[in-house]
Amino acid sequence: MDNKYFECSVEIVVGQTKTGKDKKNKEVYLVDAQSCTEAEARVVKDFENSGVQLDYKVVQVKESRIERVIELD
Repeated sequence: MDNKYFECSVEIVVGQTKTGKDKKNKEVYLVDAQSCTEAEARVVKDFENSGVQLDYKVVQVKESRIERVIELD
């Protein structure tokens, strides 16, 4: 089975501005999965398992053009 990689964009609320609006950061994660749905589920599970207490939302999932990841031994 070929590896597929997905780029998952996550919007995280990190505080509030002086006007009371949410201050957000956008982070992108590379996920090894077989579908967009699986990639999103893996990101959510990773956030839950790490105990993240911030408000976050997966805002985009798209298939990456990365063919493979070469890891150090």
